[in-house]
Amino acid sequence: MEGREGLKTGTTTLGIVCKDGVVIAADKRATAGHFIAGKDMDKVVQINESVALTIAGSVSDAQVFIKLLRAELKLKNVKTNRNSTIKEAANLAARMSYEGVRQYFPSMAHYLLAGFDKEGVHLYEIYPDGSLMEVKDFISSGSGSPMVFGILEQTYKDTITTKEAEDAAVKAISAAMQRDSASGNGIDVMTITKNSIKKTVQKKMQVTSI
Repeated sequence: MEGREGLKTGTTTLGIVCKDGVVIAADKRATAGHFIAGKDMDKVVQINESVALTIAGSVSDAQVFIKLLRAELKLKNVKTNRNSTIKEAANLAARMSYEGVRQYFPSMAHYLLAGFDKEGVHLYEIYPDGSLMEVKDFISSGSGSPMVFGILEQTYKDTITTKEAEDAAVKAISAAMQRDSASGNGIDVMTITKNSIKKTVQKKMQVTSI
């Protein structure tokens, strides 16, 4: 994940759909080009009591986006006198990204949005241009994603549990940190079930390279 001056997206995020929930995860390193700008970046963020997301890309874009999304969802819930569905939250986030590209600022951030509602748990991928896709199995983004896909292609199954997915997430992001210089310094894992969101893994670490 990079500051505005960075030229390339550097991070590793992932999402895994399980039979009993959704697991999302990310590393903790923030970069500006080849410079490590931060070692304790929180890229797995809870938006409200039913929605969470991962962030990859420009730090400033992501910070503004999170503030706006929290405010807009709260306002929408007040206006409708009900909690938004995850599909509604994802469509709102996608629209904000779309409008950001064309009106407010050139958005350079990618999100994996997960949450629960009366219909169950859901995982969506939101691109910087505002395009939206619901994920039915697993997804990864950022410069470390090739290593993640390599591991999840081998370990994912339709019957995977959240506990198994948490272990797979740690293994996959650890592998990315070994090979991708823009990913590192720790792992955050958040688990979403039909009635709760909680961080289940918070691990700091140093990756030694030669």
